[in-house]
Amino acid sequence: MSLNPLEKLPDTPLKIQRALISLSDKRGLEELVKLLHSMNIEIISTGGTADAIRREGIPVMDVREVTGHDECLDGRVKTLHPSVHGGILARTSHPPDLVELEKLGIQPIELVVVNLYPFSETISKADVNAAVATENIDIGGPTMIRAAAKNFAHVCVLSSPEQYSQFAEELKTSGEISFKTRRSLAKQAFEKTAGYDVAISHYFNELEEIDIPDQITVSLPKTAEMRYGENPHQNAAVYGTQSSYIHCFHGKELSYNNYLDIDSALQLMADFSDSDPTAAILKHTVPCGIATRPVLSEAYHRAFQTDKVSPFGGIVIVNNQLDMATAEAIDSIFTEIVLAPDFAGGVAEFLMKKTNRRLIRILKFPGEEESYRLRSVFGGVLCQQPDLATVSAADLTVVTKRKPTEEELRDMLFAWKVVKHVKSNAIVYAKNESTCGIGTGQTSRVDSSVIAVRKAMNEELSLKGSVVASDAFFPFPDGVIAAAHSGSTAVIQPGGSVRDAEVIKAADEYNMAMAFTGIRHFKH
Repeated sequence: MSLNPLEKLPDTPLKIQRALISLSDKRGLEELVKLLHSMNIEIISTGGTADAIRREGIPVMDVREVTGHDECLDGRVKTLHPSVHGGILARTSHPPDLVELEKLGIQPIELVVVNLYPFSETISKADVNAAVATENIDIGGPTMIRAAAKNFAHVCVLSSPEQYSQFAEELKTSGEISFKTRRSLAKQAFEKTAGYDVAISHYFNELEEIDIPDQITVSLPKTAEMRYGENPHQNAAVYGTQSSYIHCFHGKELSYNNYLDIDSALQLMADFSDSDPTAAILKHTVPCGIATRPVLSEAYHRAFQTDKVSPFGGIVIVNNQLDMATAEAIDSIFTEIVLAPDFAGGVAEFLMKKTNRRLIRILKFPGEEESYRLRSVFGGVLCQQPDLATVSAADLTVVTKRKPTEEELRDMLFAWKVVKHVKSNAIVYAKNESTCGIGTGQTSRVDSSVIAVRKAMNEELSLKGSVVASDAFFPFPDGVIAAAHSGSTAVIQPGGSVRDAEVIKAADEYNMAMAFTGIRHFKH
């Protein structure tokens, strides 16, 4: 095709004379066709959509009257015909196109109202098989939507029932649809078909059990625009399906940094069973204190004891229904966000007295439904599976002469859950399923250990009888020796250093118990 490179799109309002409607989701159809009929717009439709329009008493032309062919292949082919796509793709401001339309006996179509087979909804069902899933891959729908969107200068496309009301208001008011509206609807149409293709691509990756795809295609709807990003000079927005994980029912809209904190909190708490009441306090995505206790209020109190300074303006997450005793303890300092799976009677109302606090109900935790996680870098993204690895007592390899006691073993497994969510280099001291000191994000493991010990000393928490967890192996014995001098009696770490023998020897010299997990938990 050759066009004058200086030629511009016609940006005049569009008068609609013929509409093609083919819908899987028929919400809003009744009101839409009644409006079109009242404005003397001819309606063409297919199959079940045509039947639904006739039931409303609205005259409709079946698409086979346009194409001259019946549907075939069990309805797979209905609209894939030059008489349909010629009418959609015709540039009615372009004289040669008008001549060709007349020659072929094709009439222009100015409005296309199409939505797609419910592919995502179909594959979400537990009993769906590949035959059913692939039968719900729409072909004609995306083709019509893309054709209409491409030709937005001459055609208006509606690809979602949510667009009908604004379209109807403009049509009733002016009798035409503006160029700006058509362009916006075209953009939304291409976004719709892009998202549809992404869902199909992901499904085939699952069929082939591909963990890391050959090509990453992301299509996410904008959830909300934000006042700014990490800093006030940065624009920001959030995209995706966050509402299926959390419901923020009180407080200001969540900010960019809030979402980062909430993500860290949910990832952390997902590793703790709700049969063990657990409370965690985070600040700037980093855990300040975590504890598990038979009673939730005790868990929060002990978590807070780990670091009584950092929690100010932080975030609290619990894995049990939030009771009044725990809520009152949380309320004693300024806490920006409180997350819980549920709130006992009166608790939400009590916490809502502070208007600048966000209250969030946890609907579900992120988990195995996340195929991979992305992180932006120069020129693209990094992709990896989420770190869902956990260990049990049976997975540990005790490498020292002394075996851990039952209490030490319990605390080692607790500390290992926590250290997974602390920035590398990460060191966590724990005792009685509570953190005593956390060292995070330092350039050496020894520095992280020094910070963790200092925090414990600042809060007058004894490390005698504590365990220490390291997210990666101790490269030298010095880290284990420092832990022993601090009062720690047991170590849990991945192992795998060329100096493991020296590290084990140091632990034996201090009568420490040490277990290797065989996996590490770097968090950069």
